Amino acid sequence: MTDILGEERSEMIDPSRFRKVLGHYPTGVCAITAVDPEGNIAGMAVGSFTSVSLNPPLVAFLPDRSSTSWPKIERAGKFCVNVLSAKQLDVCRRLASKAENKFEGLDYYLSKNGSPIIKDVVAWIDCDLERVDEAGDHYIVLGAVRDLQIESGSGSLLFSHGEYGGFSPLSTCSI
Repeated sequence: MTDILGEERSEMIDPSRFRKVLGHYPTGVCAITAVDPEGNIAGMAVGSFTSVSLNPPLVAFLPDRSSTSWPKIERAGKFCVNVLSAKQLDVCRRLASKAENKFEGLDYYLSKNGSPIIKDVVAWIDCDLERVDEAGDHYIVLGAVRDLQIESGSGSLLFSHGEYGGFSPLSTCSI
């Protein structure tokens, strides 16, 4: 088998082992939201969000290529990253589902850029779609940040070791 650079790889990595090992690295959980050109609201939960650059301000997330929500968000050409709070596991599960109307009964308002901001999120980052690259079974989506705000400032929802939780700082630790 060849790797991403086209070089031969002598050993295959078992996908379940890969997932188990990387599952020990905690990730924040975000909701990516958008309104497509037909006016339909789309959303998905991701644990693959990261900042990329301060100048210019860029962020990225990695949707699965089999996602049915991602094409709707891509068509919008813009999106909002909603950093979910530790109290929003229900929102995460709703947006990760295959439900027809994921936003029914969900409180949100629209950003200046026209993307949904979910009520009571920790923070939000409103973006224009900058670029999409293929990366194995995922895409790498780059967003140009247009606006951002701390909303509730409460603790973020985290995913680690196959479970959801929050963050508790170590009061005796100093860096």
